[in-house]
Amino acid sequence: MAKETVQKHSEFEELVENPDALAERLTTGSEDFVKKNKSTLLGVFAAIAAIVVAGFLYYNYRTTQTQEARNAMFQAVYYFEQDSLNKALNGDGQYKGLLAVADEYSGTDAGNLANFYAGVALLKDGKFAEAQQHLEEFESDDYLLQARAYSLIGDALLEQNKNKEAADQYVKAANHKSNEQFSPQYLMKAGVAYETDNNYKAAVEVYDRIIKEFVTAAEVNDAKKYKARAEALAGGAN
Repeated sequence: MAKETVQKHSEFEELVENPDALAERLTTGSEDFVKKNKSTLLGVFAAIAAIVVAGFLYYNYRTTQTQEARNAMFQAVYYFEQDSLNKALNGDGQYKGLLAVADEYSGTDAGNLANFYAGVALLKDGKFAEAQQHLEEFESDDYLLQARAYSLIGDALLEQNKNKEAADQYVKAANHKSNEQFSPQYLMKAGVAYETDNNYKAAVEVYDRIIKEFVTAAEVNDAKKYKARAEALAGGAN
């Protein structure tokens, strides 16, 4: 009995892992084979059908979910732009707010973007730890938007008096696809945050980066003044 069970199991594995073997066995005209393996064959076909149906249902669910999220996002963003933060975050009774969209439609583009908007709205509303959490959930292939999210996380950290973490986050924003337009701004914010943390040496370094790496940036003159001040403070600290 054990030998027969092992043999049937081997045949089943061969049929599942090797479709050619299944086709060959079916086309040989062996009526006995079909009778003997009826349950196995039905199981194989049922498994394949289940996979196909499950894939279709999942795709349909995600498509519907994304559309629902977009509809909710449209109204939430409208409230956000009107500076109606409570309705933007929590909805108006008919449409979901940003927090619900981010939570219920996570994994969709709309749910991802809802995290960004929710983070900004929570920052404006003074809920800095929650803002940080939502901004950290956000991911984007748009390098400018992603760098902006890193910088906003820095803002949330700074408001929580986590000065070093904030400064490091600003540097992360500046280093993300570094560019002349925004990187100097983020480095200036990093320098101020380092100074707030009494880390004048680190502040001098980021101001110096602006001066040397972004020579045409509008922030260069301020960076020179801030660098001189930080150097003086660093000398006094020593």
